Amino acid sequence: MTTSIELPLWLLLLILGFAVIAALDRVMIPSVRWFFRRRLERVVARLNERLERPIQPFKLARRHDMIQRLIYDPQVSQAVADHARAQGIPESVAFEEAGRYAREIVPSFSASAYFGVAIRAARWLSNALYRVRLGHHDEAALREIDPDATVVFVMNHRSNMDYVLVTYLAAERSALSYAVGEWAQVWPLSGLIRAMGAYFIRRKSRNELYRKVLARYVRLATDAGVTQAMFPEGGLSQSGALMPPKLGLLKYIVDDFDPDGRDVVFVPVALNYDRVLEDRILIGAANDPKGRFNARIGVVAGKSVKQLWLRMTGRYHRFGYAAVSFGKPLSLRTLRGQVMGDLTVPLARQLIARIGEIVPMLPVPIVAWVLVERGPMTRAEMELAYGAILRKFPEAHVHLPRDSRDYGAEVGLRNLLERRVLRVEDGRYHIEPDQVAVVAYYANSIRHLMEGRPGVSASAKGDAATAGS
Repeated sequence: MTTSIELPLWLLLLILGFAVIAALDRVMIPSVRWFFRRRLERVVARLNERLERPIQPFKLARRHDMIQRLIYDPQVSQAVADHARAQGIPESVAFEEAGRYAREIVPSFSASAYFGVAIRAARWLSNALYRVRLGHHDEAALREIDPDATVVFVMNHRSNMDYVLVTYLAAERSALSYAVGEWAQVWPLSGLIRAMGAYFIRRKSRNELYRKVLARYVRLATDAGVTQAMFPEGGLSQSGALMPPKLGLLKYIVDDFDPDGRDVVFVPVALNYDRVLEDRILIGAANDPKGRFNARIGVVAGKSVKQLWLRMTGRYHRFGYAAVSFGKPLSLRTLRGQVMGDLTVPLARQLIARIGEIVPMLPVPIVAWVLVERGPMTRAEMELAYGAILRKFPEAHVHLPRDSRDYGAEVGLRNLLERRVLRVEDGRYHIEPDQVAVVAYYANSIRHLMEGRPGVSASAKGDAATAGS
């Protein structure tokens, strides 16, 4: 028992290392986890006191636990068996595939990251780039939403700044869970987005197993009352116009909806900009036969450095106005009582129409519309045309800088002149020949309103209810 044994130093260190790890795993790490979990619960409790819609326990569940719950869901298990049979593979292989999909989809929400970092960053970035304005906003209707209902913000998709703007403006209401496309699945952006509670979706996937895993996650989150945000158009508008809705995510919410259970209330949100950061990239993708986005990292970095230099030298100007309007909420329970059969298409049509009705009319889109429709004109003629548009529409949907028609026209013209989209010749404003597509892009954002059609613009191709997510 007292015999000495010689061990190599490396083996002794290895044994000690494993002993320390075992001790930490059994004693220290659970205690540390409990300590931080308690701190998190206190932070969330304080946040819920000031939030209009408290953070749901589902959103705070451990990611590992949520993944396990999802992959062992009975409907997912059935989809695994069907997939294995259809592909001729073992069920264990199909189960691992479902696990990969679940790990890809399920977020890892952090209240500290969302309210401590994301909200502050969104506020700073929004106000650094734009003069942010809140358009149509029926506060009474929003406050009348059933506190137990699941709220889903549905928005038109003009820019990747949409995420930032709505996160900032909805900060006092709740933490939003976004449906985010494949573009964000790059390190380190993916980790930050997951920490903000967003979940990734493959918009073009036709894999039935993947779609079932995604559908069950959306259904579980909806049943748990998680406040969500989605873009029914399914992607960025390449024409600037309001696009036909895609049905995928909406169908996942509508399927298995129980009118006697928790209601789902959709809040239409409309955004518009005097300048969309990606406008030329989107226009280029619209003209590309394969729809490719020419967003090279070098170009993006170069433009960012240029804007930073302008700010450092005191020559920086914000990109005009960005406005957000909130429309009349739509209850899924109420719609269920009005419509027989599948609700997905009627829901999509109503939502896209309500979004279209409240799209903010800003200086650049108005000026662009006038120039596209009437051709070159003088400053005085533009002011008269601008005033005629203001008289035609409710002021709740029109932002008038300094409450002045003439100043609104000046802001729109100046913005386009500074970007070399327009030129002045013989006292008249002309569109540069190579910038016609840019002017049309901004005019398209309000075309449906100008032509008296609050729903999808005629320039948007496709049916009013295109399948897919």
